[in-house]
Amino acid sequence: MKFCVVGAGAWGTAFAVHLARLGRPVVLVPRRPEQAAALHTTRENKDYLAGIALPAELGITADLAAALEHATVVLLACPSQALRETAARVQAARGAATGLKLVMSLAKGLEVGSHLRPTQVIAAVQSDVPVSALTGPTNAAEVARGLPAAMVLGAAPGTEALLAEIQTAISGPTLRVYTSDDLAGVEYGGCLKNIYAIAAGCAAGLGLGDNANAALLTRALAEMVRVGSALGARPETFYGLSGFGDLVATCHGEWSRNREFGQRIGEGQSAAALIAHRKTVVEGYRTTESFHGLCVERKIDAPILRETHAILFEGKAPALALNTLMTRGLKRE
Repeated sequence: MKFCVVGAGAWGTAFAVHLARLGRPVVLVPRRPEQAAALHTTRENKDYLAGIALPAELGITADLAAALEHATVVLLACPSQALRETAARVQAARGAATGLKLVMSLAKGLEVGSHLRPTQVIAAVQSDVPVSALTGPTNAAEVARGLPAAMVLGAAPGTEALLAEIQTAISGPTLRVYTSDDLAGVEYGGCLKNIYAIAAGCAAGLGLGDNANAALLTRALAEMVRVGSALGARPETFYGLSGFGDLVATCHGEWSRNREFGQRIGEGQSAAALIAHRKTVVEGYRTTESFHGLCVERKIDAPILRETHAILFEGKAPALALNTLMTRGLKRE
Protein backbone atom coordinates (compact mmCIF):
# COMPACT_ATOMS: atom_id res chain seq x y z
CA MET A 1 0.00 0.00 0.00
CA LYS A 2 1.52 3.29 -1.15
CA PHE A 3 0.55 6.74 0.15
CA CYS A 4 0.58 10.19 -1.41
CA VAL A 5 0.12 13.20 0.90
CA VAL A 6 -0.93 16.31 -1.01
CA GLY A 7 -0.12 19.43 0.99
CA ALA A 8 2.99 20.13 3.05
CA GLY A 9 1.67 22.24 5.89
CA ALA A 10 2.20 21.15 9.48
CA TRP A 11 -0.36 18.33 9.50
CA GLY A 12 0.38 16.94 6.05
CA THR A 13 4.09 16.89 6.84
CA ALA A 14 3.54 15.32 10.26
CA PHE A 15 1.38 12.52 8.90
CA ALA A 16 3.84 11.83 6.10
CA VAL A 17 6.60 11.55 8.74
CA HIS A 18 4.41 9.15 10.72
CA LEU A 19 3.83 6.92 7.67
CA ALA A 20 7.53 6.92 6.81
CA ARG A 21 8.34 5.94 10.40
CA LEU A 22 6.04 2.94 10.00
CA GLY A 23 7.94 1.92 6.89
CA ARG A 24 5.09 2.72 4.49
CA PRO A 25 6.02 3.98 1.01
CA VAL A 26 4.94 7.64 1.10
CA VAL A 27 5.45 10.73 -1.04
CA LEU A 28 4.82 14.26 0.24
CA VAL A 29 3.67 16.73 -2.43
CA PRO A 30 4.10 20.43 -1.59
CA ARG A 31 2.14 22.83 -3.77
CA ARG A 32 5.15 24.94 -4.76
CA PRO A 33 8.27 23.54 -6.50
CA GLU A 34 10.53 25.82 -4.45
CA GLN A 35 9.04 24.45 -1.23
CA ALA A 36 9.60 20.89 -2.43
CA ALA A 37 13.22 21.73 -3.26
CA ALA A 38 13.79 23.29 0.16
CA LEU A 39 12.29 20.32 1.99
CA HIS A 40 14.33 17.89 -0.08
CA THR A 41 17.55 19.77 0.55
CA THR A 42 17.19 20.62 4.25
CA ARG A 43 15.07 17.60 5.27
CA GLU A 44 13.06 19.96 7.48
CA ASN A 45 9.84 21.93 7.01
CA LYS A 46 11.10 25.12 8.66
CA ASP A 47 7.98 27.13 7.82
CA TYR A 48 5.37 24.79 9.28
CA LEU A 49 7.05 22.06 11.36
CA ALA A 50 10.41 23.37 12.47
CA GLY A 51 12.69 21.07 14.43
CA ILE A 52 11.34 17.82 12.96
CA ALA A 53 13.75 15.88 10.75
CA LEU A 54 12.16 14.46 7.61
CA PRO A 55 13.13 10.76 7.29
CA ALA A 56 15.33 9.83 4.36
CA GLU A 57 12.66 7.30 3.32
CA LEU A 58 10.09 10.08 2.82
CA GLY A 59 9.78 11.00 -0.84
CA ILE A 60 9.26 14.68 -1.68
CA THR A 61 8.21 16.08 -5.04
CA ALA A 62 6.10 18.84 -6.54
CA ASP A 63 5.27 16.57 -9.50
CA LEU A 64 1.75 15.53 -8.53
CA ALA A 65 1.25 13.24 -11.52
CA ALA A 66 4.41 11.28 -10.71
CA ALA A 67 3.44 11.00 -7.03
CA LEU A 68 -0.01 9.68 -7.94
CA GLU A 69 1.16 7.15 -10.50
CA HIS A 70 1.51 4.26 -8.05
CA ALA A 71 -0.52 5.61 -5.11
CA THR A 72 -3.04 3.39 -3.31
CA VAL A 73 -4.27 6.08 -0.91
CA VAL A 74 -4.22 9.86 -1.43
CA LEU A 75 -4.44 12.11 1.62
CA LEU A 76 -5.55 15.70 1.01
CA ALA A 77 -3.90 17.84 3.68
CA CYS A 78 -5.02 21.34 2.75
CA PRO A 79 -7.29 24.00 4.28
CA SER A 80 -10.99 23.23 3.80
CA GLN A 81 -11.57 26.29 1.59
CA ALA A 82 -8.84 25.05 -0.79
CA LEU A 83 -10.11 21.48 -0.86
CA ARG A 84 -12.22 21.68 -4.02
CA GLU A 85 -9.34 23.13 -6.02
CA THR A 86 -6.88 20.59 -4.58
CA ALA A 87 -9.19 17.66 -5.35
CA ALA A 88 -9.59 18.97 -8.89
CA ARG A 89 -5.81 19.10 -9.32
CA VAL A 90 -5.54 15.51 -8.12
CA GLN A 91 -8.27 14.42 -10.50
CA ALA A 92 -6.56 16.13 -13.43
CA ALA A 93 -3.14 14.68 -12.54
CA ARG A 94 -4.29 11.09 -12.05
CA GLY A 95 -4.04 10.26 -15.72
CA ALA A 96 -3.90 6.52 -16.32
CA ALA A 97 -3.19 5.67 -12.68
CA THR A 98 -5.53 2.78 -11.81
CA GLY A 99 -4.31 1.65 -8.39
CA LEU A 100 -6.01 4.37 -6.35
CA LYS A 101 -8.35 2.82 -3.77
CA LEU A 102 -9.22 5.71 -1.45
CA VAL A 103 -9.06 9.48 -1.13
CA MET A 104 -8.73 10.63 2.49
CA SER A 105 -9.50 14.11 3.79
CA LEU A 106 -7.46 15.61 6.62
CA ALA A 107 -9.41 18.91 6.49
CA LYS A 108 -11.64 20.15 9.32
CA GLY A 109 -14.06 22.74 7.99
CA LEU A 110 -17.22 23.24 5.93
CA GLU A 111 -17.00 24.84 2.51
CA VAL A 112 -18.33 28.40 2.60
CA GLY A 113 -21.37 28.86 0.38
CA SER A 114 -22.22 25.21 -0.22
CA HIS A 115 -21.94 24.18 3.48
CA LEU A 116 -20.54 20.85 2.25
CA ARG A 117 -18.37 18.61 4.42
CA PRO A 118 -14.83 17.89 3.15
CA THR A 119 -15.64 14.42 1.76
CA GLN A 120 -18.72 15.81 0.01
CA VAL A 121 -16.53 18.41 -1.69
CA ILE A 122 -14.08 15.72 -2.80
CA ALA A 123 -16.86 13.43 -4.06
CA ALA A 124 -18.31 16.28 -6.10
CA VAL A 125 -15.01 16.52 -7.96
CA GLN A 126 -14.03 12.85 -8.24
CA SER A 127 -16.84 10.37 -7.78
CA ASP A 128 -15.11 7.19 -8.97
CA VAL A 129 -13.02 6.57 -5.82
CA PRO A 130 -14.32 6.07 -2.24
CA VAL A 131 -13.72 8.97 0.14
CA SER A 132 -12.96 9.03 3.86
CA ALA A 133 -12.03 11.43 6.65
CA LEU A 134 -9.26 11.00 9.20
CA THR A 135 -9.74 13.19 12.26
CA GLY A 136 -9.31 13.40 16.01
CA PRO A 137 -7.29 15.14 18.74
CA THR A 138 -3.87 15.39 17.12
CA ASN A 139 -1.30 18.13 17.43
CA ALA A 140 0.94 17.89 14.36
CA ALA A 141 4.24 18.34 16.19
CA GLU A 142 3.39 15.65 18.75
CA VAL A 143 2.47 13.14 16.03
CA ALA A 144 5.66 13.95 14.13
CA ARG A 145 7.71 13.43 17.30
CA GLY A 146 6.08 10.04 17.89
CA LEU A 147 4.09 10.90 21.01
CA PRO A 148 1.03 8.64 21.53
CA ALA A 149 -2.27 9.67 19.93
CA ALA A 150 -5.54 8.20 18.69
CA MET A 151 -7.73 9.10 15.72
CA VAL A 152 -10.85 7.93 13.91
CA LEU A 153 -11.11 7.05 10.22
CA GLY A 154 -14.63 7.58 8.93
CA ALA A 155 -16.21 6.39 5.68
CA ALA A 156 -19.65 5.54 4.39
CA PRO A 157 -21.14 2.07 5.04
CA GLY A 158 -20.03 -0.54 2.53
CA THR A 159 -16.31 0.24 2.74
CA GLU A 160 -15.58 -1.81 5.87
CA ALA A 161 -13.07 -4.20 4.29
CA LEU A 162 -11.07 -1.42 2.65
CA LEU A 163 -11.20 0.68 5.80
CA ALA A 164 -9.89 -2.20 7.92
CA GLU A 165 -6.97 -2.66 5.53
CA ILE A 166 -6.05 1.03 5.69
CA GLN A 167 -6.62 1.16 9.45
CA THR A 168 -3.95 -1.52 9.84
CA ALA A 169 -1.57 0.24 7.48
CA ILE A 170 -1.66 3.63 9.22
CA SER A 171 -1.79 2.44 12.84
CA GLY A 172 1.32 1.77 14.88
CA PRO A 173 2.89 1.96 18.34
CA THR A 174 2.41 5.75 18.51
CA LEU A 175 -0.91 6.21 16.68
CA ARG A 176 -4.00 4.08 17.23
CA VAL A 177 -6.70 4.48 14.56
CA TYR A 178 -10.36 3.52 15.06
CA THR A 179 -12.96 3.30 12.29
CA SER A 180 -16.51 4.62 11.97
CA ASP A 181 -19.25 4.39 9.37
CA ASP A 182 -20.83 7.64 10.61
CA LEU A 183 -18.91 9.79 8.14
CA ALA A 184 -21.13 12.83 8.71
CA GLY A 185 -20.67 12.67 12.48
CA VAL A 186 -16.91 12.21 12.24
CA GLU A 187 -16.58 15.24 9.99
CA TYR A 188 -19.05 17.50 11.77
CA GLY A 189 -17.27 16.88 15.08
CA GLY A 190 -13.92 17.82 13.58
CA CYS A 191 -15.41 20.99 12.09
CA LEU A 192 -17.49 22.18 15.04
CA LYS A 193 -14.76 21.84 17.66
CA ASN A 194 -12.77 24.61 15.93
CA ILE A 195 -15.66 27.03 16.48
CA TYR A 196 -15.85 26.25 20.17
CA ALA A 197 -12.07 26.50 20.48
CA ILE A 198 -12.35 30.10 19.30
CA ALA A 199 -15.02 30.66 21.96
CA ALA A 200 -12.77 29.05 24.59
CA GLY A 201 -9.95 31.32 23.52
CA CYS A 202 -12.19 34.36 23.89
CA ALA A 203 -13.05 33.23 27.43
CA ALA A 204 -9.34 32.86 28.23
CA GLY A 205 -8.63 36.30 26.78
CA LEU A 206 -11.32 37.77 29.01
CA GLY A 207 -9.78 36.04 32.03
CA LEU A 208 -13.01 34.26 32.96
CA GLY A 209 -11.41 31.39 34.91
CA ASP A 210 -11.76 27.62 35.14
CA ASN A 211 -15.44 27.55 36.10
CA ALA A 212 -16.41 29.41 32.94
CA ASN A 213 -14.14 27.22 30.81
CA ALA A 214 -15.68 24.01 32.20
CA ALA A 215 -19.21 25.32 31.65
CA LEU A 216 -18.37 26.41 28.11
CA LEU A 217 -16.92 23.02 27.12
CA THR A 218 -19.86 21.16 28.65
CA ARG A 219 -22.45 23.25 26.85
CA ALA A 220 -20.39 23.20 23.65
CA LEU A 221 -20.51 19.40 23.64
CA ALA A 222 -24.28 19.49 24.14
CA GLU A 223 -24.54 21.95 21.24
CA MET A 224 -22.33 19.77 19.02
CA VAL A 225 -24.64 16.81 19.63
CA ARG A 226 -27.74 18.90 18.91
CA VAL A 227 -26.37 20.47 15.73
CA GLY A 228 -24.83 17.24 14.44
CA SER A 229 -27.95 15.18 15.10
CA ALA A 230 -30.10 17.74 13.30
CA LEU A 231 -27.78 17.40 10.30
CA GLY A 232 -28.11 13.59 10.19
CA ALA A 233 -25.17 12.41 12.28
CA ARG A 234 -25.41 9.91 15.14
CA PRO A 235 -25.34 11.51 18.61
CA GLU A 236 -22.93 8.94 20.06
CA THR A 237 -20.24 9.87 17.53
CA PHE A 238 -19.76 13.22 19.24
CA TYR A 239 -18.75 11.53 22.48
CA GLY A 240 -15.81 9.92 20.68
CA LEU A 241 -12.43 11.07 19.39
CA SER A 242 -13.73 13.30 16.60
CA GLY A 243 -16.12 15.12 18.94
CA PHE A 244 -15.34 15.27 22.65
CA GLY A 245 -11.71 14.21 22.18
CA ASP A 246 -10.91 16.87 19.62
CA LEU A 247 -12.97 19.47 21.51
CA VAL A 248 -10.91 19.02 24.69
CA ALA A 249 -7.57 19.05 22.87
CA THR A 250 -8.31 22.09 20.73
CA CYS A 251 -9.91 24.13 23.50
CA HIS A 252 -7.09 23.44 25.99
CA GLY A 253 -3.96 23.04 23.85
CA GLU A 254 -1.75 26.12 23.77
CA TRP A 255 -0.70 25.00 20.28
CA SER A 256 -4.27 25.39 18.98
CA ARG A 257 -4.48 28.07 16.30
CA ASN A 258 -8.21 28.48 16.88
CA ARG A 259 -7.86 28.90 20.63
CA GLU A 260 -4.97 31.34 20.26
CA PHE A 261 -6.97 33.33 17.68
CA GLY A 262 -9.95 33.53 20.04
CA GLN A 263 -7.74 34.52 22.97
CA ARG A 264 -6.35 37.49 21.06
CA ILE A 265 -9.89 38.59 20.23
CA GLY A 266 -10.84 38.25 23.90
CA GLU A 267 -7.88 40.47 24.73
CA GLY A 268 -9.24 43.17 22.45
CA GLN A 269 -7.82 42.57 18.98
CA SER A 270 -9.89 42.61 15.78
CA ALA A 271 -10.78 39.29 14.14
CA ALA A 272 -10.48 40.73 10.63
CA ALA A 273 -7.07 42.23 11.35
CA LEU A 274 -5.79 39.00 12.88
CA ILE A 275 -6.92 36.97 9.86
CA ALA A 276 -5.41 39.45 7.41
CA HIS A 277 -1.93 39.14 8.92
CA ARG A 278 -1.77 35.36 9.48
CA LYS A 279 0.45 32.96 7.57
CA THR A 280 -1.28 29.83 8.91
CA VAL A 281 -4.99 29.05 8.52
CA VAL A 282 -7.53 29.34 11.35
CA GLU A 283 -10.11 26.79 10.13
CA GLY A 284 -12.72 27.82 12.69
CA TYR A 285 -13.04 31.33 11.25
CA ARG A 286 -14.67 30.45 7.92
CA THR A 287 -16.25 27.33 9.41
CA THR A 288 -18.14 29.55 11.86
CA GLU A 289 -19.47 31.53 8.92
CA SER A 290 -20.55 28.40 7.07
CA PHE A 291 -22.08 26.62 10.07
CA HIS A 292 -23.98 29.75 11.09
CA GLY A 293 -25.51 29.94 7.62
CA LEU A 294 -26.38 26.25 7.77
CA CYS A 295 -28.01 26.57 11.21
CA VAL A 296 -30.06 29.57 10.10
CA GLU A 297 -31.10 27.72 6.96
CA ARG A 298 -32.11 24.58 8.90
CA LYS A 299 -33.51 26.51 11.92
CA ILE A 300 -31.10 24.79 14.34
CA ASP A 301 -30.68 26.49 17.72
CA ALA A 302 -26.95 26.92 18.48
CA PRO A 303 -26.43 29.82 20.91
CA ILE A 304 -22.66 29.49 21.41
CA LEU A 305 -22.09 29.19 17.68
CA ARG A 306 -24.39 32.14 17.05
CA GLU A 307 -22.55 34.38 19.52
CA THR A 308 -19.16 33.31 18.16
CA HIS A 309 -20.36 34.32 14.69
CA ALA A 310 -21.50 37.68 16.07
CA ILE A 311 -18.02 38.26 17.54
CA LEU A 312 -16.17 37.28 14.36
CA PHE A 313 -18.39 38.77 11.66
CA GLU A 314 -20.65 41.34 13.30
CA GLY A 315 -18.17 43.12 15.55
CA LYS A 316 -19.89 42.14 18.80
CA ALA A 317 -17.72 42.54 21.88
CA PRO A 318 -16.82 39.17 23.50
CA ALA A 319 -17.97 40.44 26.93
CA LEU A 320 -21.36 41.37 25.49
CA ALA A 321 -21.65 37.96 23.79
CA LEU A 322 -20.94 36.32 27.15
CA ASN A 323 -23.67 38.39 28.77
CA THR A 324 -26.11 37.32 26.06
CA LEU A 325 -25.36 33.66 26.77
CA MET A 326 -25.52 34.03 30.54
CA THR A 327 -28.88 35.86 30.54
CA ARG A 328 -30.77 33.55 28.20
CA GLY A 329 -33.95 31.97 29.51
CA LEU A 330 -33.34 29.41 32.25
CA LYS A 331 -34.07 25.74 31.50
CA ARG A 332 -33.42 22.13 32.53
CA GLU A 333 -30.08 20.61 31.60
